Amino acid sequence: MLAMKTKTRAGMGAIPHKTGVAFRVWAPHAEAVSVIGSFNEWNPKTHPMKKEEEGYWYADIAKVKPGAEYRYLLTTPNGELSRIDPYAREVTNSIGNGVVHDPNFDWEDDDFKSPNWNEMVIYELHVGTFNDEYPDIDKPARLDSIVRKFDHLKKLGVNTIQVMPIAEFAGDRSWGYNPAHIFAVESAYGGPRAFKQFVKEAHRNGFAVILDVVYNHFGPSDLDLWRFDGWSENDGGGIYFYQDWKKETPWGETRPDYGRKEVRQFIRDNALMWLEDYHVDGLRMDMTLYIRSVRADGEPNLPDGWSLLQWINGEIRNNFPNAITIAEDLQNSEWLTKEPGVGGAGFASQWDARFVHPVREAVITPEDQHRSMASLADAIQFKYSGDAFQRVIYSESHDEVANGHARVPTEIAGDDVHNWFAQKRSCLAAALVFTSPGIPMIFQGQEFLEGGWFRDTVPVDWHKQEEFKGIVRLYRDLIGLRLNNAGHTRGLCNHNVHVSHVNDSRNMIVFRRWDKGGPGDDVVVVANFSHEARADYKIGFPEAGEWTLLLNSDRKVYSEHFHNTQSGNVTATPDEYDSLPASGTVTIGPYTALIYGRPAQGN
Repeated sequence: MLAMKTKTRAGMGAIPHKTGVAFRVWAPHAEAVSVIGSFNEWNPKTHPMKKEEEGYWYADIAKVKPGAEYRYLLTTPNGELSRIDPYAREVTNSIGNGVVHDPNFDWEDDDFKSPNWNEMVIYELHVGTFNDEYPDIDKPARLDSIVRKFDHLKKLGVNTIQVMPIAEFAGDRSWGYNPAHIFAVESAYGGPRAFKQFVKEAHRNGFAVILDVVYNHFGPSDLDLWRFDGWSENDGGGIYFYQDWKKETPWGETRPDYGRKEVRQFIRDNALMWLEDYHVDGLRMDMTLYIRSVRADGEPNLPDGWSLLQWINGEIRNNFPNAITIAEDLQNSEWLTKEPGVGGAGFASQWDARFVHPVREAVITPEDQHRSMASLADAIQFKYSGDAFQRVIYSESHDEVANGHARVPTEIAGDDVHNWFAQKRSCLAAALVFTSPGIPMIFQGQEFLEGGWFRDTVPVDWHKQEEFKGIVRLYRDLIGLRLNNAGHTRGLCNHNVHVSHVNDSRNMIVFRRWDKGGPGDDVVVVANFSHEARADYKIGFPEAGEWTLLLNSDRKVYSEHFHNTQSGNVTATPDEYDSLPASGTVTIGPYTALIYGRPAQGN
């Protein structure tokens, strides 16, 4: 289904101009609307709004300046209703007042170009817990405190920061998936100007910024959109929400009405705002399954939700061709990333459940004999529509380390993150994330063995950055190889993959990555998912000759608990093995990944 055509409605919300501020709001069932605020002593008689076509109301008020607080007072058959502007770009808090936002911001020379999608390495973070500067449970971290951690992220080597939702939510602490005002930046994080400054500093430091947005439901609390102009049917939420069976979601009966043109415009305008006004480099859209369907099983379908996704992605593709849109759908449907012209939703990429679940299971399962190398082979090789970068791959995300699950080290060994099994197997999972085809992502603190589970009241334990500096170094080395920083591993930046060796009885798996092949390109990854080391283990190689060991995850430089198994370079001989033209033997430690390459001449 092609996207429904919807006319752009200009000038929604509070728009400052040279002599004042223009206000426009949609309230089709109101009998009268006034702008009340700090500029008129909240008097509803001072600035009545003029009714326009299709239920819009408008007022242009002289001498009002940015920073003024305001609300709309609606006269309805159900009485007078005081409402925060749905398009408010700034609020005092989720139940406070709208603030006339000053759109002027000095971006200076911000002409940042985000990395190509095949060269992205994503670091997902939650603003409120990313910094321990505010240990008081009532004071979440702010956006400016994250900037002070940019040096750590730069040294780590990531180049893209994915920020969990920052739209204004109820209270000061939240994951962010309960948006009360989708156009306003959470006041506890510093508000809209702080987010613009954050993006500006991120770009200066070489980071692209992807923002998590939530359109599958709103609220459900502190929600002025609820029965906004007093009207509702079937005990529903009014003009912004479905009024029938389509309203039901896992988070309450607050699914937006994707079939109503004004609501579609509202969501489309929000998505484009982050790219236009805040210079973000992409959007990750939360649980699109509940935009395109009602239930977790994908039924009944919501064609209006699907066409809305097509419209938004098409608009972004046309206006911001370098921006990336990522779906969290987790149903393994290639239609999410197909072009709208052939019926797809038009996302650039999607979180890949077919990677994270087999990989986590392979490292969390206690007994070696229960690990499936065949499942890992499928996870490593899977692609959507033949394009590896249509998937984001990870072993930890905010969802995977909460909601009944914990961080990988905790799943393996409880609270003992010093445990040998926890360190070895969590690092083995990370090695697969950075060597398998796809866009790799890690979650905050993963690089220094953050344990437990994600909570919005518990800050990242930055003391572990020093305590586990060897693990941080391993992540840094893996990211360096993934990005081909030394010019030896171009194959890790490409789609091509071939799992050449799968041995379930000995828990061994080997795969090749390449672009065009040859020195500086070909990479061979060997992974041992057993607690036993393997000596003189024969595997196939794509070409005879010297293969240089680029990384051994068992080195003691990464952890004093590791064995430092003496693996080394391999001279492959022209002896066919694993359906490859050459072979050689490797020695590999327990729960270890080895990465081999053929350095380009002169390097």
